[in-house]
Amino acid sequence: MPGDSQLNVRLARVDDVDQLTELVEQYREFYKQTRSEKTRSYLVDRISNNESVIFVAEKDTVLVGFTQCYPTFSTVSLSHIWLLNDLFVDPGHRGQHIADRLMQTAEKASKDSGATRIWLRTAHSNEPAQGLYEKRGWAQDDVFRRYDLVFN
Repeated sequence: MPGDSQLNVRLARVDDVDQLTELVEQYREFYKQTRSEKTRSYLVDRISNNESVIFVAEKDTVLVGFTQCYPTFSTVSLSHIWLLNDLFVDPGHRGQHIADRLMQTAEKASKDSGATRIWLRTAHSNEPAQGLYEKRGWAQDDVFRRYDLVFN
């Protein structure tokens, strides 16, 4: 793809956590969350305990984007599925097909793992991301309604 000749997309490692923490904090700010001292340990735990699959996009040893997926299960389909929970590219590196490459990597990894589908949710206002998802063949769910119970 144009503009990604030096781009490396790979699994995150614990030694990526310092750079990854900054990207995650920027991602959280998009969703109106304040920075937290918990972010670094959260990421270390996810990676160290193999509780999520995090892919990072790296240019010249600098992390410029990430996606985090959570393998899980579906009783309805009696299968393994993945939740693509997070996708973010540093604003200074957007327009270079990095998000597309991260999604391509996550889609392939989920399929290769035996998952029958991969799903995500995004803010109603996040139209640039919605355009990317639809361009990649993702379909908006019009069958199920989401509910959350938030504990403070």
